[in-house]
Amino acid sequence: MTDEQEQPHLVSLVLQSKKALQHGEQLCSQANNLSTASSQVAVDVLVLDAKVRWITDNVLEQLKLAASVAKSIEEKRVRLSGRVQEWDNLRSKRTTELDVILEELGSQRVPPDFHQTSADSSLFGSQHSEDEDKAPNVELTRQSPSDTVLPRRPSKRQDERRNWKTLRDFVDDQAIEDILQSMEDDRTSAEDIMNRSCDFPETLNNAIANIRDSLPDIPPVPSIEQLLTSQDTLIVSMAGHLESLAAHYDQMAGALRDSESGEAFNEEDIQQMNRDTAELPSIMSELEESLGQIDATHAVLSSTRETDRKHLEQLSRTLDDLEELGDIMGEMLQVQESVEAECDERLGELEEHLQTIQSLHERFVSYQASFRKLVLEIARRKQYKEAAESIVRGMMAELEARTEEERRVREHFNKEHGAHLPEDICLCIRNAPTKWEVVPQINEELEVLPELSQDFIAQAKTQLERVSAGQVNGVKSM
Repeated sequence: MTDEQEQPHLVSLVLQSKKALQHGEQLCSQANNLSTASSQVAVDVLVLDAKVRWITDNVLEQLKLAASVAKSIEEKRVRLSGRVQEWDNLRSKRTTELDVILEELGSQRVPPDFHQTSADSSLFGSQHSEDEDKAPNVELTRQSPSDTVLPRRPSKRQDERRNWKTLRDFVDDQAIEDILQSMEDDRTSAEDIMNRSCDFPETLNNAIANIRDSLPDIPPVPSIEQLLTSQDTLIVSMAGHLESLAAHYDQMAGALRDSESGEAFNEEDIQQMNRDTAELPSIMSELEESLGQIDATHAVLSSTRETDRKHLEQLSRTLDDLEELGDIMGEMLQVQESVEAECDERLGELEEHLQTIQSLHERFVSYQASFRKLVLEIARRKQYKEAAESIVRGMMAELEARTEEERRVREHFNKEHGAHLPEDICLCIRNAPTKWEVVPQINEELEVLPELSQDFIAQAKTQLERVSAGQVNGVKSM
């Protein structure tokens, strides 16, 4: 009875051992295949990760160069804008000075007697009015000393001076407007040239940011060595379990053969075989768990490899964008170089405009000063003329008195002695004394000077003294 009960039990244990061994062999075979595949995938991961990192690092280096190009263009634009701003500041100063002197010329009244009809009488040509063309001409004669004194014009009342012309009326405002307009046109042209590259830095920086954002976010590479080491440990552990399964199966198969040959087993042996067989599910569970871990390692490596492949595809498009950016930068640098060359040329022309404005200012300052000195010169000449006329009048009065006295003396002589002298002796004795008249030299015209009031002369003198004092104070402050 004991042998009959043990025989079926051993067969069941052998079948369980055999099934466990076969399942274990299958699990170990899968584990071995996955381990081999994981090793190859690990190599691929290392190669792909190296490529991704190398390409990414190179792209970042190229983006640094592109950023430096953008910064260089921006710095060049800033320097160019600074030069233009300096010119704008200087233009504002020069035009303000010109406006000030023109306003001063507009406040400087010119007596009507000063008006000239010659086209060459002013800085840019006189701006004549009809009343000038109708001004009466003074005819000069050489008949008598009294004619050396100009006929006095009616004196101008102070309130009539507001109708006088100013020095500004003798300036060609249209010519000045043309100069200012030409300067403004060239300034606008320079601005248009600069605007051709105004968006270059921003465009480059945006393109750089887009390419940088498109770079893959590379996670840390899993520890390949650790994964493979852990995997090998699992393989060794599974191999040990497989050996245990094989040994258990051999043991059970041997026990079955011994039982069939008539050997009897005691209760302790049977319990031991049952305990060993009961441990088979635990061993199988460990094998399956180990296989799951090996499969997970393979999955991690495969996922990493797939991610790196996608990163390479993404970087391929990034490299195309980077190449396009390089072409764009080349074009921008050429345009910027052209902009700088054209702006240099325009700035040279603008400098010439400022020189013209400064020259106008200096000429108008000299024009104003010369007019004031002209007033003083006319006053001086007036004094000279009056002194000369006084001398002439004195000489004429003395000559007339002497002539009259000579006439009376001669009449007395002729009356007393003329009747006693032969008529054909010294005929000139009966001549009257020569009458004299002091007149200008032949072909010389009488000098005509404008009439100037004393307050007008004093005003010109005060203005000149004020300007002279300002210049002296300016030199001392310097």
